[in-house]
Amino acid sequence: MTGAEICLPRRALGPRHWNRWLANLALAVFNTVVLRLALPISLVAWAAIVEQRQWGLLLWEPLSRSLENPVARGVVSLLLLDLLVYAQHVAFHRIPWLWRWHRVHHADLELDASSGIRFHIGEIALSLLLKGAAVACLGIAPEDVLLFEILLNAAAMFNHANVAWPKSVDRVLRCFIVTPDMHRVHHSIEPDEMHRNFGFNVPWWDWLFGTYRAEPKAGHVEMRLGLHEERDVRHAGALTWMMVEPFRRRAPAREITLETQDELTD
Repeated sequence: MTGAEICLPRRALGPRHWNRWLANLALAVFNTVVLRLALPISLVAWAAIVEQRQWGLLLWEPLSRSLENPVARGVVSLLLLDLLVYAQHVAFHRIPWLWRWHRVHHADLELDASSGIRFHIGEIALSLLLKGAAVACLGIAPEDVLLFEILLNAAAMFNHANVAWPKSVDRVLRCFIVTPDMHRVHHSIEPDEMHRNFGFNVPWWDWLFGTYRAEPKAGHVEMRLGLHEERDVRHAGALTWMMVEPFRRRAPAREITLETQDELTD
């Protein structure tokens, strides 16, 4: 995706984009290491335990008989997990204490594939707990959990990508998957656009629940990304800031650009 972004960029990136990439990558590495050490088993291993003990709705005999075909069961499982991720995303926007974790992701002032791995460890841990509970309640097979996790991570990189392609291609693709243009609307600084397009893999939940928005008012090139209350460009490439942000008291909003930050350091 990074190669495609370099060859076909949708928007011009700022001069500090290398700092952002390194910080976002460092955050993802930190999250992976800490969670691997802190959690005794992976989500796939947990699904294997659930299957062995025959827990979950999909393992209930009347349902399991109707879903004997592994492909049919896999499709149902993937759709149910995707709906869960959609609902979780809505909750992270609408519940204040959850938003404190998720705002680290939205504070990125630019959007590219590296934004797809920019999540606070607190949000990832909560998401794992929710998915673990869903796997136990629904009885999702280990292979379906593995496939979903691969698709979810690939989609996160893809739909945050700063890639330009013909509008006609995007129009067709967004009937089936969440495209970068569709998801970019969700990262708008404007609240009526930010709280739209919550889907990660498919756009259908946004259509069904009335949270879909086709385009940003200002257009994709001119729209502003990020948060009104957090405009300090120094934070975009600051790993420490991203890690402590959920615990920080809100300070009065002040926009700090590449020009105004020089005044602060003089």
